[in-house]
Amino acid sequence: MIGDMKTSRTLLHIRFWLVFFSIALIVSGATAIFAREGLQLLSPFFAKGSMLQVYWPGMAEWLSLVYQSIEETYDKYPFLAYGYDWLAFGHFIISIPFLMAVNDPRRYSWVITYGIIACISVIPFAIVFGAIRGIPVFWRIVDTLFGIGGLLVLLILRKQLKTLDS
Repeated sequence: MIGDMKTSRTLLHIRFWLVFFSIALIVSGATAIFAREGLQLLSPFFAKGSMLQVYWPGMAEWLSLVYQSIEETYDKYPFLAYGYDWLAFGHFIISIPFLMAVNDPRRYSWVITYGIIACISVIPFAIVFGAIRGIPVFWRIVDTLFGIGGLLVLLILRKQLKTLDS
């Protein structure tokens, strides 16, 4: 009986984090669709004279450049925003297996392994392609933190799944 309660609690915990992980992927993807609007909304926080500009000028300059680039690109070549739409679509599709695993985490344990591989892959991808594309080091670190954060969650879930099987 106590073992069943512990198993139920562990499964509930695993399911919660699978849903959280899926929602994080969906929200992350949705931000790509609204990149221009999001940066427009946040621009007062990184504009000249803002606190970010005073305390972290490199980040403020980078965000200003990104915002300016998106504005100019969307104005001149609005069809390029379609690439952001596909980026969002990729996030939405990647979230589906994690949502499927909520129903039966044991059966879909491969999803966690898949996610671990994806999260580990974020790190060299951000470092290498960020350097090739001229992305500042501090922003590449931010990007790698998403992979590291997801990796930590998924490693904990994998460990919990293994305790259910033993």
